[in-house]
Amino acid sequence: MTSMRISQLAERSGVPATTLRFYESAGLLSADRTPAGYRMYGEDAVDRLAFIGAAKHLGLALEEIGELVGVWEAGACRDVKADLRPRISARLAEAESRAAELAAFTASLRGALAHLDALPDRAGRCDPGCGFLAPGAGAAARGSSAPGAAALGAAVVSGEAAVSSGAPVSGGAAVSSGAGVSSGAAFSGGSRGGQPVDVVLSRGRRAAEREAERWRAVPVACSLSGDGLGERTDQWRDAVSGANRAALPEGLRLTLPVDRVARITELAAAEQACCPFFDFRLHLDGPYLHLEVRAPADGGALLTDLFGSAD
Repeated sequence: MTSMRISQLAERSGVPATTLRFYESAGLLSADRTPAGYRMYGEDAVDRLAFIGAAKHLGLALEEIGELVGVWEAGACRDVKADLRPRISARLAEAESRAAELAAFTASLRGALAHLDALPDRAGRCDPGCGFLAPGAGAAARGSSAPGAAALGAAVVSGEAAVSSGAPVSGGAAVSSGAGVSSGAAFSGGSRGGQPVDVVLSRGRRAAEREAERWRAVPVACSLSGDGLGERTDQWRDAVSGANRAALPEGLRLTLPVDRVARITELAAAEQACCPFFDFRLHLDGPYLHLEVRAPADGGALLTDLFGSAD
């Protein structure tokens, strides 16, 4: 049987060595050890990783993938098929539900845009008299009543602070409190009247409360691989270089200069698209940006690899 070191397996499979170590800790991949302590893998590890990768792209949770790998190892294809079918059916139902929400949200945005285009141009300030802030008219634009708003990151401004100018934001990153920002909204941070401003990558407060723990339930799986994963890792390490780090339950708090907010937010939104098990919370506090990052226990190794460990 061909034996490979971890670097060779990473090159053959396209799976980074850090992920291979994580899979081993999660019980998805096993390795022999040389007398010097080096990991050694057989040829079957390449097929196993291909199977794990296929399961990840179906949106299966890490625990489910472990169960499925056990069935796959038994060698009966019909058993894998029988085990996999209900799992895929469940994911399909979830995807169809999200698609319906997205379609409804798209329709509400079209209605809001049509209403906006129909308004007369006025030299004075906007007020409820113009109709745009009438009940229902601006709901889609505020993101407070449209289902699926988190999926698109509907523009939300709540509380007293409205944040503007900077880099685009997207995705459904978890919430804090204060001013909400979303996909297509550009912003940079600071403070208002000497008070900190929280930036929330989510929809309105009530919806945020329902979505706040979503990251705990999604699979610990990343859709990036190979060069894409390596590039994203380098981007994060550069973006958070020099940060002061403190441990949090299930994560880290990184304190950075506030002028990095646009870059950090853009990366957080991109990370949500490929690794939705990460929970990001940004707090703007005068000259400082506090970034809190959390992940389920299964994603702890990936969190440390991207963001480091507590000082």
